[in-house]
Amino acid sequence: MSDFGVIQQHLSTMEMDGAPTDVSVRIAYDGIEYIGRLFFADPATGEGIPDHGAIPGRTAEEAIGLARRLTLDDLTRRYHRARADKRRYTSLRRATDDMLMKIKYMNRVSINMQSGILDREGATQEIELIQRQLHEMIDGLPGHAGMEG
Repeated sequence: MSDFGVIQQHLSTMEMDGAPTDVSVRIAYDGIEYIGRLFFADPATGEGIPDHGAIPGRTAEEAIGLARRLTLDDLTRRYHRARADKRRYTSLRRATDDMLMKIKYMNRVSINMQSGILDREGATQEIELIQRQLHEMIDGLPGHAGMEG
């Protein structure tokens, strides 16, 4: 998987609270299983809110399949939960989440190197790349602080 293991799959566009809403599922591998989280977005702007409930699967396809099986009532309840949990200053949170995903990925690479699944040279290069990306992300954090959306 590219982009440090994140996949986003569009599921549907439906009406929520009188407005069209794109529903997608974002899938990330946590080292054990694939965890999906629904994302509800305005089709015009792409801005939206995540549902914090997890949709786990043994594969990304399984997690996507489970998300596709959710009924309109399930999606509506998850949408309202996401709205109730909505954060106001999401830019910094999104940047922080991206950093945490990079850190988790670095840890998986290191563990796989130590256990012999990955060769030392390739894993070392990957860890160095992740480290550079993390430094770039940290340098950009002040631009996210206090920003809505």
